[in-house]
Amino acid sequence: MSTTGLDISRVVNVNVALLASGASVRNFGLPVIVGDSNVINGVQRIASYTNISSVATAFGADSPEYKACLLYFSQNPTPAEVLIGRWLRTATSGFINGGILTASQQLMSNWTSITNGSFTIHIDGSQQDLLGLDFSAQTNLNGVAGVITAGLSGATCTWNGEQFVITSATTGVLSLVGYATPEGTGTDISAQLKLTAATANVPVPGFAAETALEATVALYNISSAWYIEMFAASTMPSDDDFVAIAAFIEAASISRVLFITDEDSRELDSTYLTSISTRLQSLEYTRSAVTYGSTNAYEMASVAGLWAGTNFEGSNTLPTYMFKTLPGVTPETITETQADTLKAKRCNVYVNYVTGTPIYQEAVMSYQLYMDERQSFDWLQNAIQIAVFNLLLESPKIGQTDAGMTAIINTINSVLSQAVTNGMIAPGVWNGPSFGNIVTGQNLQSGFATYAPPISSQSQVSRDARIAVPIQCAIKLAGAIQSVDILVNVNR
Repeated sequence: MSTTGLDISRVVNVNVALLASGASVRNFGLPVIVGDSNVINGVQRIASYTNISSVATAFGADSPEYKACLLYFSQNPTPAEVLIGRWLRTATSGFINGGILTASQQLMSNWTSITNGSFTIHIDGSQQDLLGLDFSAQTNLNGVAGVITAGLSGATCTWNGEQFVITSATTGVLSLVGYATPEGTGTDISAQLKLTAATANVPVPGFAAETALEATVALYNISSAWYIEMFAASTMPSDDDFVAIAAFIEAASISRVLFITDEDSRELDSTYLTSISTRLQSLEYTRSAVTYGSTNAYEMASVAGLWAGTNFEGSNTLPTYMFKTLPGVTPETITETQADTLKAKRCNVYVNYVTGTPIYQEAVMSYQLYMDERQSFDWLQNAIQIAVFNLLLESPKIGQTDAGMTAIINTINSVLSQAVTNGMIAPGVWNGPSFGNIVTGQNLQSGFATYAPPISSQSQVSRDARIAVPIQCAIKLAGAIQSVDILVNVNR
């Protein structure tokens, strides 16, 4: 075979192009549990955990965040992830975390030989020169931190098992700790502490105290991943706080929901009309849900675990959240009248039945919608949005033609077909208003119908702006049976 001659690309030219990656549909079961424990700082704000042991290690088993996550991860199937967000309920101090010391760097022999240690650091804007630090009598790194604390003014040094941390004694926005630098005399330990600009983490400033709403807004702006918000804090938000948060969630452009557990027994009183459930119902908020629970302030974490288990890409996978169990939650024993009161207030409850099997009921949002409807509507909106976006992204061009509109409609219909598969949509009669070629009383044999007018009907202004003609969809919800009346006729 000849190894010389013309390049074959003169005849066959091949280029391999990696197509742009499409966007992904959001996770409509991922919660953020918002707490006030001093674990996640005000710069980080939010952290992800994939199991209860990692939450216990970070927060401790007595923390509100752990107690809420325990209910969340106890659901079946076990959720894959939870986000925990920080509420700066009280003002915080500025601090700096040093770099992590290796095992060899943690040996006390590195320190006991130092009798004149020194370094410079700025605390709250003022320079402090630490001199004559004597570690010769210390037996562990906690002792080293204690010697440094004695040399500081208005700050403390601690050893957390892997790094040194210097924290200002003040709080608020003026509370600041800078990097350590050599002082110039004695034995410099700034690098050994790993508190220099080259080795330490970025200093975290202090923060002023914030409201629960301000925490929600901060978490909203920092992450678009979470869908469900609930609080688990040492001091919980007030009802007024929850109303303000619910208003924000309702108006926000990114779809979210707010879960509230109300321990107030006045929820059971039909004459008490200022409970949080009644207030949210009167405001017609469809993105908030309240559960009455007298023994656990975090019951809704278990409900969030139910939502996390919903798979919109499966077959017949969409549940109604009524009749479900809440592992780890003590069910309420209430009267028929109290159950009717809660139902009228659209306040959910985990309740005992005479069968011995407790169930979660009524599984509703504060106004108009069932829980499964709220979640499904948000998934459908996002799934259609992402599918059409990816079509535009991955295609060389979608023509402003009837064929182009057909491509968009086919993309939408593929999502609607999945909504049939997962159990959200089912065949039925369209009882809504007529539009396009879809009429009231029409049988939607596939459970949905999609309509777009001819491209020729489009105005020149819209055509010049490269806007598609409007697309309208009619869908028939599969619904869910949550109560049954049975009449048995007997003939002797």
